[in-house]
Parts: sequence; structure tokens; C-alpha cells
Amino acid sequence: MVLVAAGEELLIIHRTFSFNLRSLPIVQEIGDFFSRIISQPPDLVEHQRASVQSPSLVDDQSPALTIEEPYKISVREWLSKDNKHDDYKDNNEPPAVFNVLDTVLVHTMERMKKLRESITIVGRCSLLEGIANVVCSEDSRRADNSDFVLIRVLCTEGKVLAAFQLHNELYRSSVALDLHTYNFLVNGLCKIGSLSEATWLLEVMNNMCAFPNHVTYNTLVDGYCRWGSVDRALSLVSSMAESGVRPNVVTCNILVHAFCSRGLLENAKKLLADILNEHESANLVTSTILMDGFFEKGDADQAINMWNEMLKRGIEVDRIAYNVLVNGFCLMHNTKLAQRYFSEMFKKGFLPDVVTFNSLINGLSKNGNMDEACDMYDKMSLSGLLADQISYNLIIRGLCQQGDISKAVEFLHKMLSHSIVPEPRIWNLIMNGYGRVGDTNSAYSIRNMMTATGVVPNTFTFNALIHAEVKGGKIVHALMLKQELLDSGLFPDVVTYNLLISGACRIGHTFFAREMLLEMLNRGYQPDIITYTELIRCLCLKGKWQQAQEILNKVQESGLGIDHVPFHILIKLYSKMGKVMEALELYEEMTTKGILGRYSMYNSLFIALRKKGYLLEASQVYKQMDKLLQCRRKEDG
Repeated sequence: MVLVAAGEELLIIHRTFSFNLRSLPIVQEIGDFFSRIISQPPDLVEHQRASVQSPSLVDDQSPALTIEEPYKISVREWLSKDNKHDDYKDNNEPPAVFNVLDTVLVHTMERMKKLRESITIVGRCSLLEGIANVVCSEDSRRADNSDFVLIRVLCTEGKVLAAFQLHNELYRSSVALDLHTYNFLVNGLCKIGSLSEATWLLEVMNNMCAFPNHVTYNTLVDGYCRWGSVDRALSLVSSMAESGVRPNVVTCNILVHAFCSRGLLENAKKLLADILNEHESANLVTSTILMDGFFEKGDADQAINMWNEMLKRGIEVDRIAYNVLVNGFCLMHNTKLAQRYFSEMFKKGFLPDVVTFNSLINGLSKNGNMDEACDMYDKMSLSGLLADQISYNLIIRGLCQQGDISKAVEFLHKMLSHSIVPEPRIWNLIMNGYGRVGDTNSAYSIRNMMTATGVVPNTFTFNALIHAEVKGGKIVHALMLKQELLDSGLFPDVVTYNLLISGACRIGHTFFAREMLLEMLNRGYQPDIITYTELIRCLCLKGKWQQAQEILNKVQESGLGIDHVPFHILIKLYSKMGKVMEALELYEEMTTKGILGRYSMYNSLFIALRKKGYLLEASQVYKQMDKLLQCRRKEDG
């Protein structure tokens, strides 16, 4: 009966784990063993069971279940031990065999039950965690290397909490990990932001005589810096020295980078001075980090001083240091100086990489020098370097902003010819470029090409197409695209509704615009200043300036950020209607907020005030208009 029951239980277990446990050695060996036992024909002669069990069967403890060393059932070994007993009956088969089977069945069923329950709890996708629970459920104070390997595997696969749970079970059994495994666990906890648990591990490591080293402390210091706790990181550095582990170059570089990221450049400079006094080899890395921090803050002078100081100290700079210089000056919109250091790289024997070229392409594109940016792309190709997604993204974005969509499409084809599948962002940029000029046919052509390459359209894709339809005055087609967006499992956003409201307002459908606003609110979206601006524009076109003024007043009371466009629309309307006092009142509100308008608004207000005889006010508006023109001349010059 025991064998029959065991066979049924084993069949259930086999079905339970057949989906993914057939390859585990434990299941294979147990299955093979019992299949051999169960498949034997029953003997007609009933064997008697010995009343006294073999000591080896009672005292022997089975090893813990691990991945690397699965639970093994050695029947041959037990039979060989029992060969020394001579009180066999019936064909010399030892009576202890049945006791062996009982013990094996009970022990195996218990272990398989624990394994099945654990896997049921954690789910099919967390098999390793389930095995970890079984491992730690054994009351053992010894752990072999497989426990440490399992913790490292879980951390590597991102299952840090499971690894931490396994550690806690081992810790409760007074089992200490090795230093390497502790460092794995500390790193995993820092990555997911569990800094308190990672800090607690320092205490555990000291208690278990696995004393933390530089790697442990540096990992934790970097974790605190990345999660915004620089003060806690500094405190940890102090305790680090008290523990006999002196901060090294890596520690200081982590802190310098954290200071620079938060704009604490004076603190970084002070720390750099300490590093230079103790670690001469750290000059280049740390100085480069600090130089990059000065550029990000916009302090190019300090960055150049740092560069000159490096050269003065005789530090041999490398390509990364030059990349920081080139990128820094591009961020400062000083592409001429960036190209000067770019040329200096060649003279010093450093070949620029893709990062160098991308920095220059980015700087030139932002300055509107797209011809030079395209020339830089050609130079990169001649240097034997292949442009990446970032390179094409920068060039295509710059060309689309300048309205050169045809050339942007040429670079799109270059990407495809180099077997680089563009990201959805690049496709959307080109479609949006066509949308701004109302070229719906070309926009749909790009969309079809996008889907043909296997790139799935997103909400921004549909927004670009809706923009094109709205520009062409085809509001019905725009609504059909919104429905297609919903049918694709996507959801419209604020931009989608703003485009539809704008399209409805431009053709004078104020009722439809209000319907879109209500739908927007019902979906839980909060209107922004663009939404209200379009409504104000729509009401002004209908001559409902009082309602438009009410909306503007409510926007200002709500504290929502506002720009010059709503003022621009209403001031021009009031000036045209001869309502100069209302226009002047709005103008004063705008100037009080520090908002600058466009030339056409100042000109309309100036003419209206002069016609009504408000010469003093007209002269003030004229002065403001003249300042605006001078600023534009400086920007163009």
C-alpha cells in the first residue's frame, strides 16, 4: 500500500513539475529510482520486515537540497552496508530493504512537499526563490558554496529581495556568507534603493567576521549618492575610516561626481585638493569629473582653469578629457572653440569617437548650423565610424526644426541602409514635420514605412497625423484618427485634445471644442495653458471677447503658468475694436508679470493708443517695441 500510495503521489508531483522541472537532477533521479521499484512485478512470497532497523538508516542525515548538488538516493550503498547481516530470508534479499524504502519515501515526500508548496507560493516565474525557501527551511548550520552561488545568481537576475530573504534564513541559522557574496547583495540592495537594509548588512558582516572592504563601502557610498543622500554618504565615509578601511580614489571620485551633479562645486574642489595631495594617479579622472561639473553649471572659465591646471601639473590627458571639453563648449553654444579642441585631439594623436562627433553635431544643430552638422556626419563616416541612433536623431531633429523635411527623409533612408531601425521618436519627428506644413500624404507614407519595418506606432505618432489633418482643416479625419488610436489600445493625451480643440476653433466650431474639453476632463486630464489659449482664440474669432476675458481671468487666478499668447490675442482684438483701456490694462498686467509680447501686438496697441490720443502711453509702448527690435538684431547679428 505504501508503494501504491507513493506511486500516486509521485505521479501527481511529476505532473506538477513537468512544465519546467524535468531537467532538474533531483526530479530525474527520484523518478528513475521509483520507476525501477514500481515497475518490478510483485513477488508472490511476502517478505518479512526486520524488527530492528539498520543504524545507518536511522542516524544518517540527508544533505540539504541545492541546485549544484541535488538530493541523491544511493540504494546500492545502503544495500552494500547491509550485506554484512546474515539473517536474510527468501532468496537472500535483505529485510532492511523495505525499511529503506519506507524511510526514503517519507523523507522524499516531505522534501518534495516543501518544494511544491514553495513554488506554489512564489509562482512559476520565481522557481529559484522557491528552491531558496526549501534550502533555508532545513535546520542546518552549514552552508556550501551553492548557497552563495544562488544568492549571487538571484542578485544578477534582479531578484534581490529573494536573495535577501535567503540570506536572512541563513543568518538565523548562524551561517555566514563570504565577502564576495555579501558585496553582491549590498550592490543589489543599493540598486533598488533599499539602503537601510544594505547598511544593516555592514553590521551583519562585522558580526559574522566577514569584514567589509573598499568594494563594500564604495558600493554603499555610491548608492546613497545616487539616491540623493550625500550627507549620509559623507557620514558613511567617516565610519569607513573608523572601521580601518581608508577611503581610496574610487570613494573620492564618487563624492566628487555627486557634488558636481548637485552644483556643490566648491565642495568638489576642496575634495579634489585633498585627492591631489594623496593620490597623484587620481588627478586625471577626478579633475575630468570636476571639469564636466563646471561645464554643466555653465562656468566655462572654471572648467578651462581646471584644464590648464591639469596641463601645468604634467597630467597626461586622454580622449575622454577632450570629449568633456568638446561637449562642454557645445553646451555653452561655443562650437568654434569646441572645433578647435576637436582639431587639437588629432594633433595629440587622439582619434575622436562617436561621442565626440555626436557632441559637435548636437552643438551645431542647436545653433542652427545644419550644413556644418551634416558635414560633421560625413567626417565621421570618412573616419570609419558608424553613426548611431543618437547621431541620426540629432540631425533629423535639427533638419525638421528648420523645415528641411526632405533632407531629414534622406537621413532616414541612410539609417535603414545601415540596418539601423529608427526609434519611434525619429519617425514621429518626420511625421510631425510634414504635419506642420499640412502634408498629410507624406505623413501617412512615413507611417506606412514605419509599420513596415516593424515599429509600432504610439500616441505621439497619432498626434503627428492628427496635427497634419488639423492643419489641412480636415477635422473629421482627425476624429477618425483619434478613434483609430483608441482601437489600437492606446489612449489620447493632453496634446491630442489640444490639437482637436485647436482644429475645431480654427473652423469656428466652438460647440465641438467645448465637447472635446468636457471629454478631456471626464478622462481625468487637466487642461494646460495651450488648451485655454485655443479656447480664448476660438471665442475671440466668434467675437465673444467677454467670455474669452473670463477664461483668462480664471487661468490667472488658478496659478497656472501663462505665456504671452493669450495676452497677445486679446490685446490685438481690443486694439482692433478700439477698446484701448481694456487693451492697456491687459498690457500692464503682462508687463507686471515680466512677459514679453510679439512685435505685432506692440504695433497694434501703439496705433490704437495714438488714434485715441493717448500719446504718453503710446510712447511707452513704442520704447518697449524698440527694445524688442534691438534684442532681435543682436540675436541675428
